[in-house]
Amino acid sequence: MKTSHRALGAALTVLVMAALTSCGSSSGSEPAAGGTTTLTFLVDNSQATVDTAKALTDAFMQANPTIKIETETRPGGSEGDNIIKTRLSTGDMSDVFWYNSGSLLQALNPAQTLVDLTGDPVLQNVQKDFLPVVTQAGKVYGVPGGTAMGGGILYNRKVYDKLGLKVPTTWAEFMANNDKIKAAGITPLISTFKDTWTSQLFVLGDFYNVQAAVPSFAQDYTANKAKFAATPAAQAGFDHLAEVHAKGYLNEGFGSATADQGMKMLIEGKGAHYPMLSAQLPPLVATMPQAATDVGFFGIPGTDPAKNGATLWEPAGLYIPKTTEKLEAAKKFLAFVASPPAADAVSKVVQPAGPYRIQGAKLPDDAIQVAKDLQAYVDKGATAPALEFVSPVKGPSLEQITVAVGSGLTPPAEGAAQYDKDVEKQAKQLGLAGW
Repeated sequence: MKTSHRALGAALTVLVMAALTSCGSSSGSEPAAGGTTTLTFLVDNSQATVDTAKALTDAFMQANPTIKIETETRPGGSEGDNIIKTRLSTGDMSDVFWYNSGSLLQALNPAQTLVDLTGDPVLQNVQKDFLPVVTQAGKVYGVPGGTAMGGGILYNRKVYDKLGLKVPTTWAEFMANNDKIKAAGITPLISTFKDTWTSQLFVLGDFYNVQAAVPSFAQDYTANKAKFAATPAAQAGFDHLAEVHAKGYLNEGFGSATADQGMKMLIEGKGAHYPMLSAQLPPLVATMPQAATDVGFFGIPGTDPAKNGATLWEPAGLYIPKTTEKLEAAKKFLAFVASPPAADAVSKVVQPAGPYRIQGAKLPDDAIQVAKDLQAYVDKGATAPALEFVSPVKGPSLEQITVAVGSGLTPPAEGAAQYDKDVEKQAKQLGLAGW
C-alpha cells in the first residue's frame, strides 16, 4: 500500500475486485427521438460498487422510463484517480461519476469542475453529518453512494455470551474483558500483520476519541499546529497497539497472519476481538453464514463512557461535472440515489456493511449484526468521520510504523513521532499552509 489511509480502501478493493469490462459508453448522448435522455455514469470497478451502481440505475430507470443510464467502469487506486482528474480537465467526464468523499475531493478542484449542489433539493434526504465530507470551501458537491463502514473492534458475540461479558465503553473495561478471555483459553485480540494495512486500525479507528477530546485536532493537524506525538489523545492509538502486545493478548504467529485468516479465526470464535473494518464481513456471509449474526462491532473505547462512540469511513460520493449537458436529468438521478427507495434497491443486491447516510433509509431486517451495531451509533449521534475524510495530511509509512509498534519493536511515543515526520513530505507536496 502506498499511502497509509488509502491502504485501507485499497485493501477492501482487493476483497471485491473483479475483472470487469466497460458496461457502456463514455460519450455523451443527445436526447433521442421520443424524448429519451441518456446519462453516462462512471464508477470504479470493484464488484461492490458495480453491483450497487446497477441496483441504483435499474431502479431509477424503472421509475423514470424517459431517462436511460449507461454505466462504464474505471480502475481503482491511483490509476483511477488519474483517469478522473484527466477527464475532468479535458471536459470528457461522464454526466455523473462515483468518487471518494473526504479529503481526496479537494484534489479535483471542485469549485472549477463540479456542479455546486448547496441548497439544492437534491440534498433534502442526505444526513447532515455526511455533508462535510462532500463539501469544499463551504460548497456541497455530492450525495452518498452506498453505506458507511465502521473502523473499530469486531468481536465474537458468542464468546461474549459464554463468558458473560458486556460491550466495553472505556479502554479499561476493554482490557478487563481481554484478561477474562485470555483466562478462558481464547485469544483475546487478533492481529494480522502479514497484511500490513490491518495494523493501522487502533490508530485510525480511534479518531472519534481524538475528536471528542480535541475537537480542533483535524484542523490544527492540517495546519501543522498539532502532532500525534504531542497530543495524548492522538498518541493513544499507538499506546493501545503497544499495550495489547505487551499484555500477551495477541494470537500466535500474528506477524505472518493474513486478514482472511484473522476473519476466519474471529468468526469461528478462536479469537474474541479483531480491530478491523466492518466491510470485511459481508463478502464472508455466503461461505460462513454465522458471520452475519455471531460477529458484532463496537467503537474503540476511550476514557470517558459518557463520550463513547465510533469512527466511520464515509461512503463515496456521486458528483456532476460542470461539463454535463443534461444537468436536470443528472440532478434527478442524484436525488433518487439520496432517497430511501434507492437504499432499499441496493440492500436487495448488496449486503450493507454499515448504515446508509440517507434520512429515512432503513437497514433490511436481515442486515448483518455489525451494520445494526453501527446504525445504533449513528442514531445516537456518536460518530466521527475517520481523519482521512477531514484532513488531506497522510503519510505513506503508517502501516510499517504500526506493525513495528504493535510487534513491540518500536515504543509508541517513538512511533507517533515517526508518523509525524512521515506526513511532512506529502503535506509540503500538497502546498498546505504552515508546512
